[in-house]
Amino acid sequence: MKRLYQLLTSCAFMLVGVAAAPSVIAAGANDAVCTACHNESWRTPVLAIYQTKHGVKGDARTPGCQSCHGESQGHLKQGPGTKPDVVFTDATDDKVRAGQCLNCHKGKARTHWDGGQHQNNQVACNNCHKVHSAIDKVRDKKTQTEVCFTCHKDQRLASKKISTHPIEVGKVVCSDCHNPHGSPGPNLLRKNTINETCFACHAEKRGPYLWEHQPVAENCANCHSVHGSNIPPLLKSRPPFLCQECHDGPHNSKTPYGTLTGGFQAAGSVVTPPTENAAGRGCANCHSMVHGSNHPAGALLQR
Repeated sequence: MKRLYQLLTSCAFMLVGVAAAPSVIAAGANDAVCTACHNESWRTPVLAIYQTKHGVKGDARTPGCQSCHGESQGHLKQGPGTKPDVVFTDATDDKVRAGQCLNCHKGKARTHWDGGQHQNNQVACNNCHKVHSAIDKVRDKKTQTEVCFTCHKDQRLASKKISTHPIEVGKVVCSDCHNPHGSPGPNLLRKNTINETCFACHAEKRGPYLWEHQPVAENCANCHSVHGSNIPPLLKSRPPFLCQECHDGPHNSKTPYGTLTGGFQAAGSVVTPPTENAAGRGCANCHSMVHGSNHPAGALLQR
């Protein structure tokens, strides 16, 4: 182990120069105090941290064990049975744990961490990130969803349905749409609205359109279940039922308002069957431009 740190400090001289070397040596020496016990035989693997950016001792900015766990003088003097100043377990306050990370990881994607949904639900950085592991699963597209689905089980269920984003194959992952560190928009979205987030990939649906479809312009989630559905393409229900949630009354029949259709007769009314279009039960057969139309004759979203 001592030989390892000799090699690390010698590399530090070459990488960052003589001026930075004292701090690098100090960081390595402080780590050596911890790894004398927390070595490769320790019950919890910790040495893999030196395969990550947190273990690159050639950079003077790299933290050491005590940067995160505190000076822990009591732990060093009394040994086994005592704990470091900061222990990253659920027994430690989430704000204390997150605060240790935020000492270095400030701004940018973490600007809205305070007051965000994860912080409000007492989630700290180490609940998702594993800094002592050579591969942090939540930062790898192939394994990220495993971490998120640990808590978000409803979304895991939805992702197993027939119609879904390509989550299973790792082409779309949670962080493509959500910023887990906080967001000014709803549901930790990367953009300010659901539509802006969807348009990042589905640019052909952005518009602007001469003839807009109001529910589409308002919110994609009015019609689509974004995490998965048994009705392609990610629809909340099948047409014409989805359409009829808004388009009721005379849209479905030749009869006026207040008259029942489909063989039923309201008091004092004349029974007439539904229109041919409604009988076909395929609104989109004619109204194919459901996201909007730029055709001069597309007022009914038919062109």
